[in-house]
Amino acid sequence: MKKFKLLFVAIVMFVGATTVSNAQSKIAHIDTQALVEAMPEMKNAQSQLEKIQKTYDTEIKAMAKELDTKIKQYEAEAESKTEEENTKRVQEVQGMQQNIQAYRQQALQDLQKKEVDILKPVLEKARQAIQKVARAQGFQYVMDSTTGSGLILADGKDLIGDVKKELGI
Repeated sequence: MKKFKLLFVAIVMFVGATTVSNAQSKIAHIDTQALVEAMPEMKNAQSQLEKIQKTYDTEIKAMAKELDTKIKQYEAEAESKTEEENTKRVQEVQGMQQNIQAYRQQALQDLQKKEVDILKPVLEKARQAIQKVARAQGFQYVMDSTTGSGLILADGKDLIGDVKKELGI
């Protein structure tokens, strides 16, 4: 009976010790937004996106200028034209306005798609560097401490310095 009791106590202690050791996972945190913004690839990506956006803005401004010129021309000539011609001109102006709006929406969608395509490799490189550093230092979890990410207290190890070193920044 004593051996059974001793064996039972030993099993309980073993289970308790493994539970405690499993509960003490190593956790670190990193501000991924600050990391990504510090990467040279991000600066290149932002300049690419700005260049694309300027191209779209230039096109939209040119279309708007053409529309404005037509409106002024049609208003000046309205009294010398027939009602039928003026109606056609109004429809033409409305069509141009709709084309500008459709182009603006398409440009916005294209810009968002290009943003995803351009930023994906940058974000993937950051993620891989974070994982490499965290695994090398024995961390099982890395929390994102970017403002607004939901992390309220970040007293643990901050990996940003080590990850920047890994990335060479």
